[in-house]
Amino acid sequence: MFEQGVIRPPSEANSLLVRVTRNCPWNRCLFCPAYKGTTFSRRSVAEIKEDIDEMARYHGRNGSHVTTAFFQDADSLILPVEELLEILKHLGEAFPSLTRITSYARAKSLKRKSVTSLRALKAAGLTRIHTGLESGSVKVLKLTQKGESPGEMIEGGQRVMAAGIELSEYIMPGVGGKELSHENALETAHVLNRIRPDFIRVRTFALPPNSPMEAMAREGCFTPMNELETVAEIRDLLRHLEEMPAHFRCADFSLNLLMHVDGYLDRDRDRMLEDLDAFLSLPELDQKAYVLLQRSGHYGVHPSEMLEHQDLMSQLHNKVEELDSGNDDGFNRYIRAMMAGQLPRPQTGSWT
Repeated sequence: MFEQGVIRPPSEANSLLVRVTRNCPWNRCLFCPAYKGTTFSRRSVAEIKEDIDEMARYHGRNGSHVTTAFFQDADSLILPVEELLEILKHLGEAFPSLTRITSYARAKSLKRKSVTSLRALKAAGLTRIHTGLESGSVKVLKLTQKGESPGEMIEGGQRVMAAGIELSEYIMPGVGGKELSHENALETAHVLNRIRPDFIRVRTFALPPNSPMEAMAREGCFTPMNELETVAEIRDLLRHLEEMPAHFRCADFSLNLLMHVDGYLDRDRDRMLEDLDAFLSLPELDQKAYVLLQRSGHYGVHPSEMLEHQDLMSQLHNKVEELDSGNDDGFNRYIRAMMAGQLPRPQTGSWT
């Protein structure tokens, strides 16, 4: 059988998953459990071709319905261009119906690829790159051991855009904690304004259990933000983003509280800011009621819909007050635990 990695972007849910590398070459980010306890390795072109052939046999006649593919794991662009071109060629021959081929990549790998090389990859079928910006703040990147600088992210992203490949940048509101929230918003907006990607995908930070960042919070080195503070940070970020034809995407990730804040910066920015302001102007008890509703799995319900149901509001208010009366910060502790339950766990059960 063919190999598959452990994660892929939500937008690649129906894609053919082609494992080009195993795990993550950096694997030191303090917020990411996905590859902890594993070792990075590159797969040979021959191995990958064998997997593609096996996939073609597996899908058989239904292979003509396969239209998208995704290269795993965390940084496929770490491979030499010549190898990637050979893989893309073989994949296109095995699945001629493909219209989109995408990949994860780190900024350092993108920075090492020339625009000419990236254009060659596009001509061979690579249409979109997903990359984790997380933050544009030097302090936040150092705090979380991201291992990349804002300059590298800008240069790598600009090269992808210059090559005509779609670029999806992932950002993580809340990852800097209360101390760095404003800086995280402003500096992330600055980097994104320089790159001008096709997609800005919001991935609200949740504190991973048993992680180094959880230990930092216990020791007082990191102060987790509550949901209302994170919404305010997203508003701060959005207010400093320039109008551009980038899709600001909240709707594809359940840890984003206001999933309806979703649209294009060049035509929907004002409406999204109004949506954020409308939520932030609610009484705090109603805000917490919505947080509780969303974190209980009722995704996609608009705050205005919730407010129309008085019986539901009464139940939510009672639960919020019960949680807040139990102990200091009881409501926020409860919500953080619910959010943490949605995160992946380290493959080996350990962060080391």
